Amino acid sequence: MQNRFKTSATIRRMVIIAMFCAMSYVAMLLIHIKVGFLTLDVKDAIIALCGLYFGPLSALFIAVLVPFLELVTVSTTGYYGLIMNILGSVSFSLTASLIYKYKKTLLGAILGLASAGVVTVAVMLLANLFITPYYMGVTVGAVRGMIPTLLLPFNLLKAVCNVGIVLLLYKSMSRALRRAGFLPRSVKALPQGEQMPAQKPQNRKATLVISLVALLLIVAAMVLIFTVFEGKFEFGIK
Repeated sequence: MQNRFKTSATIRRMVIIAMFCAMSYVAMLLIHIKVGFLTLDVKDAIIALCGLYFGPLSALFIAVLVPFLELVTVSTTGYYGLIMNILGSVSFSLTASLIYKYKKTLLGAILGLASAGVVTVAVMLLANLFITPYYMGVTVGAVRGMIPTLLLPFNLLKAVCNVGIVLLLYKSMSRALRRAGFLPRSVKALPQGEQMPAQKPQNRKATLVISLVALLLIVAAMVLIFTVFEGKFEFGIK
């Protein structure tokens, strides 16, 4: 009986990770903003959510698989895009989920996401310095000159946007996953006839504040992208 429960839990885990993988791929297809040779999409936020729920290995798996799927289906940047996509997705989702794994609190989640944003920006700037010269046929000095006007603001705003999306979706998605049986209940089963206590006012207030901050981050990132890169971006479906 115990083996049967373990098998069932493993199957459920595989199913939900596959669902997150599919959502990441669809997000990459439907929501993207191109600024020159750079692309802002929200798949990293979906991958990070999976990592927060199911651990760093699940995030690593999706962060590598989805860029490969993109390469063989819709990518126009070839292996350059593959490498950059993997680096960006892995650095963001793995950093956030690793920190949260060892500090599963609200502070741990915020610290993990903030660290993920910083690490991702640093990794992508270094990657651009080493890889972009070969992709674009330019010198390292030319790429270095793009950092203050293009590479740094773009990667920073992309990180802020993904952080905001994770903060906005985490609580509501975790409730949905618990109701569907993909995550364990946060409270023990109550005796028959007893009702679950209402959510504490301070918890509701904290959730509301986080949601508002997340929305502000997303809106601010989008406004700044359209302002800073006015006339240089393309928004559409791949």
